[in-house]
Amino acid sequence: MHIPCFVISVFSPNLFIMELIGMVRANKFCTSISCMDGRIQLPIIHWVKEKYHISYIDTVTEPGIDKIFSNTEKIQEIKSKVSISVNVHGSKLIIISGHHDCAGNPVSKKEHIIQIKNATSTIQSWKMPVKVIGVWVNKDWELEIIEN
Repeated sequence: MHIPCFVISVFSPNLFIMELIGMVRANKFCTSISCMDGRIQLPIIHWVKEKYHISYIDTVTEPGIDKIFSNTEKIQEIKSKVSISVNVHGSKLIIISGHHDCAGNPVSKKEHIIQIKNATSTIQSWKMPVKVIGVWVNKDWELEIIEN
């Protein structure tokens, strides 16, 4: 026997968007500001997920990104992207990284560390409600926290 079924649905775009935002905020986000080098992406993602129990990592990438924080125009572009992650996804953690064997910023580890510390200070000056951590991805693709 076939029983007819009728479903009446009312679609509200505003309600739908609010439900999506609620679903996104229910999950934990963080923001990774890193070099575009594909070798460092998974080590960063795995480390962050394990250490901070994060569900999703928004990534902002540029070649040699730790060096780019000396370029005011580029900093504004990065800040704009990070703002989306913080304000829409509710990111509470920002990771800024540099790494071994960087083609976009081929300087010594010592110079990378200085640049990561400077970038960390710049990001903290944005006064976003987040924790900011600088990290170095070493030659074994392991992350080392950089104390600022």
